[in-house]
Amino acid sequence: MKTTLSALTIAALLASAPAAAEFAINIGAITVAPDDSSSNLNVVEQVAGLPAGSTSVGVNTNTQLGLTFDYKYTPNWSVQLIAATPFSHDIKVKGSAIDGLKVGKTKHLPPTLLAQYHFMPENQTFDPFVGVGLNYTVFFDEQVDAQLEGALDALSVTGANDVVGLKLKSSFGLALQAGVNVKLTDTLGLHLMLSKMDIDTTGRVQVNGNTIQTVDVNIDPYVAMIGLRWTL
Repeated sequence: MKTTLSALTIAALLASAPAAAEFAINIGAITVAPDDSSSNLNVVEQVAGLPAGSTSVGVNTNTQLGLTFDYKYTPNWSVQLIAATPFSHDIKVKGSAIDGLKVGKTKHLPPTLLAQYHFMPENQTFDPFVGVGLNYTVFFDEQVDAQLEGALDALSVTGANDVVGLKLKSSFGLALQAGVNVKLTDTLGLHLMLSKMDIDTTGRVQVNGNTIQTVDVNIDPYVAMIGLRWTL
């Protein structure tokens, strides 16, 4: 009975979907290219005798496997969920005598949900769109680089038995998008998109669990994807 009811429920949901509803999966390469800026490493500047305001941190570009899901519920409107395998970024100092010093690295997942408007629903081949939505970025597997540990030891900030750690705060932010879907066959096509995401985090360098340096980082990346599109 339960199986029958479940089947009937699924059938009812499918039957209630709009006639124009279309499901699609996009798979391809997705790149996060940070347009970053940050506050200064004021504690490091003081301890190392560097000019005030001379340092910041930067984050490198990374490419992963992108997987996005589209549900087009009217000819003009759809929703898209962006997912990917975890991005990995190196964090380095920018500026002053310690320019390029490796602070550490982190991984993150930036699931993003967008509402899309499609300009040419009547065109069966070329489907340009724009989107707006929300991004949630969770950071994990933060690791301190040996270069930072060596610099802190050389400055007598840490000793041989101290444990240095790195923590990054999760982020909510706005996401804007533009792109195009190109139909090659009834079920296969191309998906190209470019998004700008608001990703802001606070990084904390810790020694034995106590924060010794806090830095606010605006990653604000451009996110680009090119992939194959399967329409279900």
